[in-house]
Amino acid sequence: MSLRPAKSLNEVLLPIGLAAGMWFFLFSPTTKGLVHFWFGMTIAAGSLAAIGFWLNRDINRILFRLEPHHIIAGILSAILLYVIFYSGELLASRLFDFAKPQVAAVYDTRSQASAWTIGILLFFWIGPAEEIFWRGYIQRRLSDRLGAGRGFFTAALIYALVHIWALNAMLFLAAGLSGLFWGAMFWRYKSIWPGLISHSLWDVAVFVLWPIN
Repeated sequence: MSLRPAKSLNEVLLPIGLAAGMWFFLFSPTTKGLVHFWFGMTIAAGSLAAIGFWLNRDINRILFRLEPHHIIAGILSAILLYVIFYSGELLASRLFDFAKPQVAAVYDTRSQASAWTIGILLFFWIGPAEEIFWRGYIQRRLSDRLGAGRGFFTAALIYALVHIWALNAMLFLAAGLSGLFWGAMFWRYKSIWPGLISHSLWDVAVFVLWPIN
């Protein structure tokens, strides 16, 4: 989807650097816990989404085009992704001793807020904000510069890498897989909505309603 190339590479690199810094502060063992995780994640995701929304301001009406099949695709893909992660956790826990403790570590932040609060933030704010920034802005810009295929894979790799600060292989793999999954949806539909719906529903399912640990 080549709509308007970035005026400079800094329009991509600086937001990625900002995201990496925020994710380091939230996930790194050296800084984790300095702020309330859900407060910090709300601010970080919202700030990045605002940047992406502003820099995409001339094409947002195209990126946010909503059609009925986008809703269906979002719901069905959320179910599919949950099944993939549930099956993957069962397999990984049988193959690797580190899998279960690392998955449990991902869920440690649930103790910092009620299930209702976490669910509302994930569904209405954090999930949508991540899609607006990572797919609607970063993947779209990289695709303009590198081509659709390389932009898709590069954006998914960067999305995984910003989670590496947690030193958690399971979180890194989860971010990489979900980045590829939602990135493919954005590439396919050329709209933020299918991935946004999928991301929001999956977040609530896997983190609040039916945790996989």
